[in-house]
Amino acid sequence: MKHWLLLLAALPVGALAQVDGPALEACRALGERELKKDGTDVRALVLDRDRHLFIERVTRKLGSQSVGAALSGHGGIVRKAGPAVELTFVCLLADEKRALFFHWAPRRDAPALAQCQRGPAAPGECLQLLLDLAERDLLEVAAVHFQASLDADAKAGDESASSAYHNATGAWRNYRDTECVRRGPAGSEPWRACMADLSRLRYRDLQ
Repeated sequence: MKHWLLLLAALPVGALAQVDGPALEACRALGERELKKDGTDVRALVLDRDRHLFIERVTRKLGSQSVGAALSGHGGIVRKAGPAVELTFVCLLADEKRALFFHWAPRRDAPALAQCQRGPAAPGECLQLLLDLAERDLLEVAAVHFQASLDADAKAGDESASSAYHNATGAWRNYRDTECVRRGPAGSEPWRACMADLSRLRYRDLQ
């Protein structure tokens, strides 16, 4: 695998084109086979045919193996239970029909609604689970920042740091709640998706 990763790093940037042909299915099939070897919870690998999907023609050799193209984009691992795992991927191909290597990484900015539309559970149930997990993670990281503000107060001899943190948190929650009601009534799928997405974003900001 180390050799493949070195090749990925050496690929030129540019000369990207939209995908038209069997390359996507070749990469999907290879990726799915490898995922199923590593995990029993994998039902299927889905690669999205959207604006993020591109193929780059290259002429490279890794040892005796010729590499003719690199395919990249977004997709999802559909699990037998629970939400899908959203991902970004790069796939190296010898030609349009022969995939050689599939590498993926979690997509942290994936929309919650897209994640739940892939899985076996009802979208509303899935979105509520993602919202609960996002809120739990947010509470944990927020507690760390709150304690840091109290420590800063103790050093300064006032409550300026904790007051500022409290005000910032209140302003963010007001924004989130107002924005998500704009997208859909409380309890609806668009509302849950918005709440989960913005809570995840806040968590990443505080990390």
